[in-house]
Formats: sequence, structure tokens, C-alpha cells
Amino acid sequence: MRAVLQRVTEASVSVDGAVVGRCGPGLMILVCAMAGDGPDKARALADKILKLRIFRDEAGKTNRSLMDVGGEVLAISQFTLAADTSRGNRPGFSNAAPPDEGRALYALFADHIAAQGVTVGRGQFGAEMQVALVNDGPMTIWLDV
Repeated sequence: MRAVLQRVTEASVSVDGAVVGRCGPGLMILVCAMAGDGPDKARALADKILKLRIFRDEAGKTNRSLMDVGGEVLAISQFTLAADTSRGNRPGFSNAAPPDEGRALYALFADHIAAQGVTVGRGQFGAEMQVALVNDGPMTIWLDV
């Protein structure tokens, strides 16, 4: 599983002009299931993100996790994170999980975060989406598990 996290003050995702998911202060997460990933990887990525200390404490240091600050999440599936650009100028996406597996792992990932008491907004798997966010920091981190 692969993810790009952006610490945000707010974020939303729209499909055909209608907002389908949003979050307040917390994380906007672009997430991709890679070929060969399974449920354990989806849960491991979610757990890593929940514990990652990238939020400011009272002294302004990044010592607090999403759980510590009571942050929200906007989780958006994005198979293009699996892009292989090693040959030519057109990315290949064969490293991404097949769509049915990707959909299931994305849902498991978001459900696992929600099960920890975190408010989770979601994108629409496989749709053309427009994402709006206010990056806080900016703080952007790429994770692979």
C-alpha cells in the first residue's frame, strides 16, 4: 500500500460538481493498493498513519499524532500513485492492484481508520474527482508499507 498524506486545515472532494467527501483539520490521504497487497497491508498503513507524529504540540514541535489532536481524514483512492515512469514518457500502472482488489483494500483502509473513532470522508473509487485542500505547513509525506 502506498499513500501521500497532506496535513490540512480542510479538504473536500467532488464528483460532477457535488461534494462527496470532506474533512476539517487533519489529513487528506491519497491511497493506492499495489499489486500483491492484502488486508494486512491496508491495516498496517492505516495504523502507521494514525500514529505518525506530524501535528504540532503546544511548543510548536511535530510531536502529536492524528489521534492525539482528534483530527479528521479525507481518504481518496488514487491508483496513479503506482505509476512506473522508468521507461519512456508515458507512465504505466501495472503495479497497481486490479480494480476490484483496489476497491476492497481502499474500503478496508478507510474503515479501519474510522473504527478507531476518526471521522473519515471518502472519495468515490474510480471516479474523476476534483480535490480542494488547504495544506497546513505545508506538510506532505509519502508512505509505503
